[in-house]
Amino acid sequence: MSLHELHISTSSKEELIDITSQISELLKKEKLKDGICIIHVPHTTAAVTINENADPDVQHDLLLGLDKAFPDRNEFRHSEGNSSAHLKSSCIGCSQTVLISDGKLLLGTWQGIYFCEFDGPRQRKCYVKILEK
Repeated sequence: MSLHELHISTSSKEELIDITSQISELLKKEKLKDGICIIHVPHTTAAVTINENADPDVQHDLLLGLDKAFPDRNEFRHSEGNSSAHLKSSCIGCSQTVLISDGKLLLGTWQGIYFCEFDGPRQRKCYVKILEK
């Protein structure tokens, strides 16, 4: 059982950053065969999701769809002006759980783990908890 902290520098207001390889490297170091991996983002304007990592247009389309679903609105009262980022974060979620089998993340062929920035650029962190079976 171990806890790791990833440090992520985001470079734009909204972006998806593939963190799959960073998490896979942690698994290699742990030499864990079977278990679960919990990825948690401790921010209210960021999130984590699992989605396609083969076509970068999917990342673009996800962000476009979220902007359409949660646009900035004059009616928002939050004084920091980032209410749409809070809505996107709540919708996507702050945690994901991935099974580990034979020392590897059990992801589908086209799946990757993405850190979602909705209020950048910022210095962020992401916790990764690896639990052995």
